[in-house]
Amino acid sequence: MTENRVIKRWIHSHIQSLQAYSVAKAQGLVKLDAMENPYVWGDELRGQWLEELKGLALNRYPDGQAVDVVTALTQAFSIPPSLSVLLGNGSDELIQTIALAVGGAERVMISAEPSFSMYRVITSITGSTFVATPRDAQFNIDQDALLRAVAEHDPCCVFLASPNNPTGNPCDPELIEKIANACSGIVVVDEAYDAFSESSFMDRVGAHQNVVLMRTLSKLGLAGLRLGFLMGEPNLISELNKIRLPYNVNVMTQASAAFALQHLDWFDHQAEKIKKARERLLSSLASMAGVTVYPSAANFLLFRVADGSGEAVFSNLKQQGVLIKSLHGTHPQLADCLRVTVSTPEENQLFLDALQVALQ
Repeated sequence: MTENRVIKRWIHSHIQSLQAYSVAKAQGLVKLDAMENPYVWGDELRGQWLEELKGLALNRYPDGQAVDVVTALTQAFSIPPSLSVLLGNGSDELIQTIALAVGGAERVMISAEPSFSMYRVITSITGSTFVATPRDAQFNIDQDALLRAVAEHDPCCVFLASPNNPTGNPCDPELIEKIANACSGIVVVDEAYDAFSESSFMDRVGAHQNVVLMRTLSKLGLAGLRLGFLMGEPNLISELNKIRLPYNVNVMTQASAAFALQHLDWFDHQAEKIKKARERLLSSLASMAGVTVYPSAANFLLFRVADGSGEAVFSNLKQQGVLIKSLHGTHPQLADCLRVTVSTPEENQLFLDALQVALQ
């Protein structure tokens, strides 16, 4: 293939070194690789939703401020009135917005790894330097190492996922306080899996000018809408809003989200079912010889299989029609680790039966 001179001359070297995000093909498989909620609306709710969509004016641009959705989110999740809210096309766009606002050459962003891969990727896209601090054997953040890194690098941004992906453990609220007080930059508390967790930092955000809290509707059961929301001190959110592209949340997403938030009790009920299923799945995995499973406050479980067998177990499961996520090779601490989404009792059992075969 002929070399593209445009790429060689103009595409930044740090962009050329990246790999595009890829999604595994799941057609015909039990899909347990992406932390999706398995439950869907019944005919009655689906019919009401479709009636809402019938009246949309697709020839018009959406509300640029998405006022109805922001109001619905504020009421549904009891967002303190002292905080402002910014919407994004999923959490990824909000991470990118923050990184564009503060990142750049000779600026540093920090996260404790292993964690959500997009923190590192988006840092690289902005030309910033990414500094990873360690976690212990149970994947808890090494607090001293993180505080030392903040003091040494004066980061423009620190990402703290709670619960953390892919490990499932929450972040100590007292550590968030320490980082917020020590850091001059933005501290992002990523609560993407809040629906399945017992703790939140929301009530403490207003005490800090530099803390923003990020959530998404994806894990709740609306991944197809791609709606994330960020809350924080109004002046800071106002600055971040300058970077948001016009009309970034489309008409159908706005209408669907506003409708869905009127029925939050339905989603809460499904989340409770998933949390109970998570504990049963955790117990089943813990009883299997050769499997080490880690506690989780999210809708997935991380587990480790025997040394050198991670990829083989992953492939065997896929051959049996069950797709989970292999994390082997993504980070030294994740050698032979696999991650499974908690699903319906039927799909959870299909996974357990297939795993028993794969481990033989």
